[in-house]
Amino acid sequence: MTDFATARTTMVDCQVRPSDVTKYPIIEALLAIPREEFVPEPRKAVAYSGAHLDLGAGRVLLDARTFAKMLEAANIQPDEMVLDLGCGLGYSSAIIAHLAEAVVCVEENEDLASEATSILAANSVDNAVVITAPLTEGAAKHGPYDVVITEGAVEEVPNTVLAQIKDGGRIVTILANGNRGDCMVGHKRGDQIDWRRAFAATAPVLAGFEKKPGFNFN
Repeated sequence: MTDFATARTTMVDCQVRPSDVTKYPIIEALLAIPREEFVPEPRKAVAYSGAHLDLGAGRVLLDARTFAKMLEAANIQPDEMVLDLGCGLGYSSAIIAHLAEAVVCVEENEDLASEATSILAANSVDNAVVITAPLTEGAAKHGPYDVVITEGAVEEVPNTVLAQIKDGGRIVTILANGNRGDCMVGHKRGDQIDWRRAFAATAPVLAGFEKKPGFNFN
């Protein structure tokens, strides 16, 4: 039988801490949340591997290093509202819920969304709500948001999502460029998004976030 508690500590010590993730709330959340409960039963034994895990329905659980570094770049504060796009079975939202005042999780696959709701409730995560909707629509009625984070890569971000970021807020995502990719942080200033590169990262592109002519991260 897998010793998940030991695996969790090893994940943090070997995958996360060496990757310059230093914020204690992130480390604390990663140690507290049982990652194995947020993956399909056949994948539980590899829940703490250093790779993205396939959740089905075109969704992955980002590897711990990438996700933790995205959280470090996001710098989520305890009084902030976060929009988590593509939450899958809810692991990312459970972690974010430890860092933020509240998190709105959007998952367009009804089966994943339903299961995520159940798993979050079973783990006493009471400041996260799962919305079943197209990821590209976000969840405008609960916004605007201090932070938007995507649980997968994008080639572009629809204006419908960018419009849900507060003035002065930010978005953290992975920009896919062929076989390469970069985690990008966008700060909203009025109607503009000022993008900067945070670190190299790759992930599958979320459906609906494919590039259309004329989009760039300038």
